[in-house]
Amino acid sequence: MSKDKKSSNKDDKAKKKNTSLRLDSKTLKALKLRAIEDDTSVQKIIETLVEDYLKKS
Repeated sequence: MSKDKKSSNKDDKAKKKNTSLRLDSKTLKALKLRAIEDDTSVQKIIETLVEDYLKKS
């Protein structure tokens, strides 16, 4: 990984805050499996869904 990508990744992490979320165990398991299938993370899926939701008026 290049230095530019590493420093950019650190900048992104510095801007993020933690939160917690309670999901039904079956829902969370399905979400984790889907994230693996899509080669992404649960965090990224939820972040994308929230961003899309907030864009709607």
